[in-house]
Amino acid sequence: MASTASHVSFLPPILTFCGAAVVAVPVFRLLGLSAVLGYLAAGVAIGPSGLSLVEDPQTIATVAELGVVLLLFIIGLELKLSHLWEMKRDIFGLGFAQLTITAILLGAAAMAIGFSPPASFVTGVAVALSATAIALQMLGERNDLPTPYGQRSFAILLFQDLSVVPLLAILPLLASRVGDQGSLTDSLLAVGIALLGIAAVVLIGRYGLNPFFRILARSGAREVMTASALLVVLGAALLMQEVGLSMAMGAFLAGLLLAESNFRHQLEADIEPFRGMLLGLFFMSVGMSIDLALVREQWVMLALAAPVVLLGKTFIIAVLSRLFGASWRDGLRSGTILCTAGEFAFVLIPVAAGLGIMSPAEAQPLTALAAITMLLGPLLSTLIERLLRNHHAGADEPDLHGLNVPEGELESRVLVIGFGRFGQIVNQVLLTQGIQATVIDSDVERIRDAGRFGLQVYYGDGTRLDVLRAAGAEKAEMICICIDNQEAMVKIIEIIHENFQNARSFVRAYDRIHAIELMNRDVDYQIREVFESAIVFGRAALEELGTDPEMAAQAANDVRKRDIARLVLQKEVGTMGGAELMVGSKITPEPLTAPAGKARALSPETRDILGEGVI
Repeated sequence: MASTASHVSFLPPILTFCGAAVVAVPVFRLLGLSAVLGYLAAGVAIGPSGLSLVEDPQTIATVAELGVVLLLFIIGLELKLSHLWEMKRDIFGLGFAQLTITAILLGAAAMAIGFSPPASFVTGVAVALSATAIALQMLGERNDLPTPYGQRSFAILLFQDLSVVPLLAILPLLASRVGDQGSLTDSLLAVGIALLGIAAVVLIGRYGLNPFFRILARSGAREVMTASALLVVLGAALLMQEVGLSMAMGAFLAGLLLAESNFRHQLEADIEPFRGMLLGLFFMSVGMSIDLALVREQWVMLALAAPVVLLGKTFIIAVLSRLFGASWRDGLRSGTILCTAGEFAFVLIPVAAGLGIMSPAEAQPLTALAAITMLLGPLLSTLIERLLRNHHAGADEPDLHGLNVPEGELESRVLVIGFGRFGQIVNQVLLTQGIQATVIDSDVERIRDAGRFGLQVYYGDGTRLDVLRAAGAEKAEMICICIDNQEAMVKIIEIIHENFQNARSFVRAYDRIHAIELMNRDVDYQIREVFESAIVFGRAALEELGTDPEMAAQAANDVRKRDIARLVLQKEVGTMGGAELMVGSKITPEPLTAPAGKARALSPETRDILGEGVI
């Protein structure tokens, strides 16, 4: 019985989290608010300060941090090292300016209310950092990450994440108060170990991961690919944690190294469900960390401090963004997205308190302030966004001029599924007009061959909705289905009609019956894989036999027109439709023109087949 109880005991908290999310998130979405607010409110409701359905939020927070880890991995997958280098001005210029100026001003405010200088430093940097998970989630909900303000916001977040490493190294030096030789040596040793850890991740990612995934892909086991994706993300995160860096930074680095991998879209699709669930759990854990009793005790200070932080950070980021070339509107949007305190505040503050840099009386209100800003920040951002949209009605299309976006993301107007002999030719025709399609195929050898020609082909199962989403199907103008598996074609067509209605569907048909079936499924265009080549073949044969080229072309066009007319009639009335286009024969396939004479059997076996008997 004890064993049974231990197996069942983990179910109540899981049901609690799922129930709270299922109730809160749809309600907030119906109100036009971010899903992040729903998760945060759900966390407050079920936490120790609410209904006390979950007594120890800290145990949940440990697991929930994996949501941030997986988020940073997917962000890394969507970047390239070349693109990251192009963003260096915003990352190391705008990002550095934002963190430095905000930390100095907030630290000065903390010192003014009586905090010690070391505690004021921790306060300044902890609150100057922004919530990566909240900002990227909201940018994703608005589809604004590729826009100028979305890219600048991401650059600031990236610099903040990079800065966490030296900030964690500085805290022990502040605690010692005296920079003796021993502490300096320990710090240098820690830095050396961290650099070795980064080098290990880079080397493994650069030379080991693609061959690793290629071997697994040949096995054809989808669940193994999912397990390997989690292994790579969590392995990189754990390695970075062991060498003193953040897990999120390790995951981001792993994603960045795989950004140009042929397996990128499949990895993103495999990780996405885990990321969504764990990120929601992270937001709920933040909500549970809000101590309502402490808020009631110090409500005056928190009621003053929270608006000061939110509005102050918004103003600073808006001004700095304007100085770095953004419009005031985009600067304000970046400011409201980044005005909250960040996830790393819940790391820096406990570390500082454990080292004696901050007293509990200083650390506890600061933690509550960080959580409250994460609760109120999305509300402020949503309000400002609505005001800006109303003020600029009809003029809020993303301005992509001069924006350095990852190659292929905005250029991929076309998604081609299947890179066999048919899909390769389709892709070549598109390339002649500068249209570089995103191509999905599940054959490792085809992907390797395409790589030798410089084409961007990704490993993935085109019948999976998550893979199509990861490949950009929601933004594609056209989806070309070039595979030869008829059942898979039907599944993909159904997915397109249900989820990507803005995309036109161009489909490769196997034969006449399949073409009629595709027409009945309302595809935008279909062509039988051998029909046009057979027409061209027949036209060339006529010319070689002495027919005038114009007459041969006219004959080929006549066959095309008759075929199209008959297909339309067959679609409407069935396979016998269009019988008037031929002379009464029930042969399948049927001729489009009347036979000149009766068929002649040239062997006994053929006479049996045609029912002529043996002569």
